[in-house]
Amino acid sequence: MCGIVGGVAERNVVPILLEGLRRLEYRGYDSSGVAILDNHANLQRQRALGKINALSKKISSVDSFSGHIGIAHTRWATHGEPSETNAHPHICNKQIAVVHNGIIENYQQLKAEQIQQGYQFTSQTDTEVVAHEVHAQRQTSDSLLEAIQKSVALFEGAYALGVVSSDDPETLIAARKGSPLVIGVGIGEYFIASDVSALLPVTQSFIFLEEGDIAQITRESLEIFNESGKRVEREIKQSSLTASSVELGEHRHFMHKEIFEQPQAVIDTLEGRVTSKEVLVSSFGHQAQALFEQVNQVQIVACGTSYHSGMVAKYWFEDIIQLPCQVEVASEYRYRNPVIQDNTLFVTISQSGETADTLAALKQLKKGRGEKILPTLTICNVPESSLTRESDLTFLTHAGPEIGVASTKAFTTQLVALALLLVAVGKTKQVLCSDRERLIVSGLQKLPKLIQGALKHEKAIKSLANQFADKNSALFLGRGTMYPIAMEGALKLKEISYIHAEAYPAGELKHGPLALIDETMPVVTIASHDDLLEKLKSNLQEVKARGGQMIVFEDEKSDISSEEGFHVIKATTNVGRITAPITFNVALQLLSYHVALIKGTDVDQPRNLAKSVTVE
Repeated sequence: MCGIVGGVAERNVVPILLEGLRRLEYRGYDSSGVAILDNHANLQRQRALGKINALSKKISSVDSFSGHIGIAHTRWATHGEPSETNAHPHICNKQIAVVHNGIIENYQQLKAEQIQQGYQFTSQTDTEVVAHEVHAQRQTSDSLLEAIQKSVALFEGAYALGVVSSDDPETLIAARKGSPLVIGVGIGEYFIASDVSALLPVTQSFIFLEEGDIAQITRESLEIFNESGKRVEREIKQSSLTASSVELGEHRHFMHKEIFEQPQAVIDTLEGRVTSKEVLVSSFGHQAQALFEQVNQVQIVACGTSYHSGMVAKYWFEDIIQLPCQVEVASEYRYRNPVIQDNTLFVTISQSGETADTLAALKQLKKGRGEKILPTLTICNVPESSLTRESDLTFLTHAGPEIGVASTKAFTTQLVALALLLVAVGKTKQVLCSDRERLIVSGLQKLPKLIQGALKHEKAIKSLANQFADKNSALFLGRGTMYPIAMEGALKLKEISYIHAEAYPAGELKHGPLALIDETMPVVTIASHDDLLEKLKSNLQEVKARGGQMIVFEDEKSDISSEEGFHVIKATTNVGRITAPITFNVALQLLSYHVALIKGTDVDQPRNLAKSVTVE
């Protein structure tokens, strides 16, 4: 959610910090700030409400704001309203400056104690207790590192921290527990950030801090200590990403760019995982074959768009290989007492690999599984994320950076990954024949071309989007695997156009939603050419008879004609059970994008939303 950038170098770090914040804008934020230690070891700070440009203008307006060490932050409000006084960095007694991502759950208790000690609070945030606590501990500690080690022992909750001090003007401290933090390694300089995209202009060498790690960083040295205070070595990894990979290019918005990157994303996700005839089980890990042999059912846990990909997979698993599959929202799963059977494959899905509820659900399962055989698999887009480190098996989707808050190519590649998982489990358990495997692999290999075909309908979809200009609600319908695709289409429309949208199985119309139908309610329907098509056509007639305006995305073979009240786009053709939901979803992505343009909303950074939900 919030974004952190920091650095210590021989050069002025302020431009680097500002550029890093811009590259973290996709995470969602309402305010931003920078604190630096100047050449006289004095703390200077600038904060601003709104976009990074407002902060940049503020910095430009002051006579001198530069330093070789500093921290910066984009804030997404949790404790306290969006305001300049609540923006990070927070400073205590002109000595300690802190940026923080996460939530300090026991902040009220700490705040009460600190007020008794004489500390004054200037914000409504939980983060300010961190600055005060570090300051208090520094009075009886030999170093800033020791003060932070003492402080974090008192914190309950999640945090990623960047801390600088006027008493230790050459030192930057980074600490993580529950929220991601990376260290960028340069030549005679180091940087910290919430993710690698912020630092790509200055380095491609990264260290991924592990749970409980605290790093002491100067220009000349880097020392990392684990939760026990023991000095440890963490591997430096080279990122294959480049700065240009997170730039807009010829596209107006990142979402539009990422919609059109989906054919290549599918190619990259399939590469090295399939041959011309089969899925390589080992692509899920060297233990996959042995673990999959024992699997009798699948439990998928995820949030948001990732939950919808799991819903599609449920149909596939039970229909194609007759393997029971349950799907649950992570925020619900973790707070009930689920009964999970032995020999269940526990699958978590997350674009970022840092989704707080999904990560907590995985940890809960691992803690309580005892002697049960419960292998865990994470499907994720980010290597070295928390979920990948916690799981027995990992499958990286290779979607590349996804900057737009509304997920597009991450969803598509999650579905590709789940299709590969379906085949890998099915063949391992000998419930999927080689002919069926070849058919699925062939369909997946045709998928990039099918998506390109769907993208060619953009002009017609753009024209269709005009019908939503004065609409405040919409209904999405689908049957079978198209029901979760309808859910995803409704979610996209809500996220970026702020139109209230709901999805229903088309067969449920008579059980309530039909009461909403009139000439002001657009109804978006996905008509794939499958066994349920004729029943779907009957549902459409029920809508038409009540004056509803139908927008139908169909397979060319579905043979639904455009007529008054029916606006039909032949979105695809020659799609199968696996490829159909993926291809139809591309058309719905384009629809939500162009409706958002008409509504004039912030497409890439919709209000109140964050890309990666790393706190509850």
